Amino acid sequence: MRVAIAHHWFVTRGGGERVAECIASIFPGAEIFTLVAAPRGTPAGLEGRTIHTSFLQKVPFARDHHRHMMPLYPSAAESLDLRGFDLVISSDSGPIKGMRVDPGAVHICYCHSPMRYLYDGYESYREQMGLVTRAVFSLTASRVRRWDVEAAQRVTHFIANSNYVRNRIRRVYGRESVVIHPPIDLHLARTDVAPGEHYLCAGRLVGYKRTELMIEACRRLGRPLRVAGAGPELERLKRLARGMDAVFLGELSTAELWQQYAECRALLFMADEDFGMVPLEAQACGRPVIAYGAGGSLETVRGEGEEPTGVYVKEQTVESLMEGIRRFEEAEARGVFQPDVIRGWAGTFGTEVFLSRMREFIASVMPKAKEAMAPAERVG
Repeated sequence: MRVAIAHHWFVTRGGGERVAECIASIFPGAEIFTLVAAPRGTPAGLEGRTIHTSFLQKVPFARDHHRHMMPLYPSAAESLDLRGFDLVISSDSGPIKGMRVDPGAVHICYCHSPMRYLYDGYESYREQMGLVTRAVFSLTASRVRRWDVEAAQRVTHFIANSNYVRNRIRRVYGRESVVIHPPIDLHLARTDVAPGEHYLCAGRLVGYKRTELMIEACRRLGRPLRVAGAGPELERLKRLARGMDAVFLGELSTAELWQQYAECRALLFMADEDFGMVPLEAQACGRPVIAYGAGGSLETVRGEGEEPTGVYVKEQTVESLMEGIRRFEEAEARGVFQPDVIRGWAGTFGTEVFLSRMREFIASVMPKAKEAMAPAERVG
């Protein structure tokens, strides 16, 4: 029984990499495949494992500029040699599902999302590019899009990371999927820290995260803000925050980030995310979330009904966020948000839940795979 685990790339450590790490822990004998990898992006749980990379690994600057390699994605994915593997599990929000596997092999794709820059976000991503990059992207996107849809038809079974993504998989690929939410590291949660008076936003500083809305809303309301993360928008955001009580923390270690979750008054989250692990990590520390009420946030934040864990913001605008912050503070003053309740909600997304559901699904579609699984108490 030969098993392969594939992930689109290991260049930064985030939610997708955590998913790949957890899946790999189920199969300790599996070999790992990816398009390109860097030590900083390889999860600790994969150290010492055999990791195969594509020819992109040898292309200058590919690790730092892997997204600029999009025209080469199809040939890079298909260059990976997965002959002889009985079970292939891909963790994918890019092109890795396009790997060629043996006829008769079972290929399960855990899909974080079809590539946004090829589908829903095509125009917005295109507008942010320089002239040369935009020209190349425009000329090649349709070809890569056709290849991606074709590659999706070769997948045996799809798993979506949220109901939001399940609907996108159906619309883009014409395929059905089951939903298994990503794993949250509950053991990292800090529950012994008193919250401060400041708000927190955390994540990569890129356009779709809408960090500028959180900065401007806190500026107008006179609320202190901490910004955790790094990215291409850092300098622009620092300029926007001049003259207000804002602290840019940079890219934090895992322990430092969880400390920030525990210390904040509430997390601000204005991205239209496919799932979004950051809100759940904050809630694991008992902190409420003020989130844009769309996409994955509707599944990760309980913003309505009994025992809410946060509030929803209706629109991705400064004014709507300001209104959401005011509603949160009014509810907070009434004692609506209970840390134990919030932590309990986050607990339903824990790593153990993810691993159990993954093991159950894999065994249901390929019973023989149980032979290669590690005992349940040894994974995670």
